[in-house]
Amino acid sequence: MKNPQNMAPENPEQPMPARKSKRAQWNIARQVYMVLLAGAVLATLFTAFSPLGLFPSGLAQQLGNILNGSEEGLNQENGQQNQQIVPRIGIVAGHWGNDSGAVCDDGLTEVEINLNVATRVQDNLVALGFEVDLLEEFDDRLDGYEALTVVSIHADTCSFIDENASGFKVAAALASENPEQANRLVACIRERYSSETGLTRHPSSATADMTSNHAFEEIHPDSTAAIIELGFMNLDRQILTNQPELLAAGITRGITCYIFNEDASGNN
Repeated sequence: MKNPQNMAPENPEQPMPARKSKRAQWNIARQVYMVLLAGAVLATLFTAFSPLGLFPSGLAQQLGNILNGSEEGLNQENGQQNQQIVPRIGIVAGHWGNDSGAVCDDGLTEVEINLNVATRVQDNLVALGFEVDLLEEFDDRLDGYEALTVVSIHADTCSFIDENASGFKVAAALASENPEQANRLVACIRERYSSETGLTRHPSSATADMTSNHAFEEIHPDSTAAIIELGFMNLDRQILTNQPELLAAGITRGITCYIFNEDASGNN
């Protein structure tokens, strides 16, 4: 598999006048955003506040025990405080560790794009103070996995379908046990991803492969999950390969929008 950090664009001589300015703006905005949200994460932890009951039951109990000085919040083997209280997020890099996913005629694979973006999302969220697991497609850790949220990252086909085969898709589990939270997560990712990348939501409905994704059946019922198709590897190839930081920023902002119960109406 190619190194996802060193992917080359399909047409390196194609001019991209907005790329440098957009990247510079993102670097500045990202630093400010990370500082502000890191403070929000700490405030959330120290007040044991969890909007919409986002913490899975086990994590919420553990956090409350530790903050209240309960013996149940202590490591019984060494008498020290249990450190597993940082909010956890799971990011699945679609097809990673299993297969290549969609493949273009020149050899570009979906898994390269997925892993590149997923790694950047992980880095962004870690910088905000979260514990973030980068998970393979069929990761053993998915069985009963407990987290604030789990987001599976994929890209759409490289085949040319028609001139409308552009844009992204976001979906939650068809039979989610927490539909309100799942719908909020989808709304947050949809709005923030579109705002950050400029991509529009593909008008067709989500596929059964998305709404019935295997990860939805494996993780803990309290772990709210969503899956995103970043864009089409044909018409959206330039942004998928040349500006993965924008894609990662959109997903990161969508996740924090959900966690901190932000407005997802598009008025931000």
